[in-house]
Amino acid sequence: MSQTGLDVVGVGNAIVDVLAKADDAFLSAHDITRGGMMLIDEAQAKEIYAAMGAAIEISGGSAANTTACVASFGGAAGFVGKVADDTLGEIFRHDLRALGVEFETAPLDKGPATGRCLVNVTPDAQRSMSTFLGAAGHVSVADIDPEQIGRSAITFFEGYLFEGEVPRKAFYKAAEIARSAGRRTALTLSDAGCVERQFAAFNDFIDQHIDILLANDVEAAALFGSDDLDVIAEKAREKCALTAVTLSEKGSLLIPRDGEVVRIDAVNPPQLEDTTGAGDAYAAGLLFGLARGLDLAQAGALGSLAASEIISHFGARPSVSLKDMAGNAGLI
Repeated sequence: MSQTGLDVVGVGNAIVDVLAKADDAFLSAHDITRGGMMLIDEAQAKEIYAAMGAAIEISGGSAANTTACVASFGGAAGFVGKVADDTLGEIFRHDLRALGVEFETAPLDKGPATGRCLVNVTPDAQRSMSTFLGAAGHVSVADIDPEQIGRSAITFFEGYLFEGEVPRKAFYKAAEIARSAGRRTALTLSDAGCVERQFAAFNDFIDQHIDILLANDVEAAALFGSDDLDVIAEKAREKCALTAVTLSEKGSLLIPRDGEVVRIDAVNPPQLEDTTGAGDAYAAGLLFGLARGLDLAQAGALGSLAASEIISHFGARPSVSLKDMAGNAGLI
């Protein structure tokens, strides 16, 4: 990229993650969907938070996590997301900018508070998320800066945010700008529930505007109507120029429209602590690699490396330099 260009700009939910350890009994007691993400209102957020164990608070949100990881790789990243003009919003803004991510979206001056995601992590490292979107769901067309989108190699959309009618219009606007500028677009499906609830709208957006699709195997099965990886690959080729399907400890598949499927091995972490943000980190490595012109195998390897770092500790942001890790591994 040029000195003023961006490798990736993410459009997504600006969320503060609140992470705590929990057991299955806690999930059942609060009707929390195990391993998934459910939306809650502010009253529910207060109730669950009050019952959670000792927690840590970290600025998060799926696409924001991805841009933070891109910056850790030494890339140039930007973020579009909405926080309120409150304490949590200022914390979120400071945290992201401190990592070197370009974040200029104006805060919401009237309306709900900054969003937060209550992440309960069970002993098997599975994360179950209860999300109060708050201000995060108020991203609008007015928040899309054509200049920022136009100088980003890849504009990356977060499926969670697609569920809102107003943010969805912002997605279409940003995608149109990217296409007009000759840039690429990417979308993460985020959650199988998102796919099921917005099935027709997701397909329409992907068919019209997405070059790179990212999903785990469950999300891909929901979109393509099959859990057979050969069927998924066949249908993915008809859908996008490139589809990435992550398979947890089995690695991932990169499915180009033309050419053979590229199998990427997982990188085993020194210990498995928390899977929160693994997909976000994988997306960062993959998209950073593609933005820098690496081939699919190299870009996918960066994704696996980033995911392994994230799941080795609590929280969804890197605890060490991904650039250094990739350099030591001979990947960049």
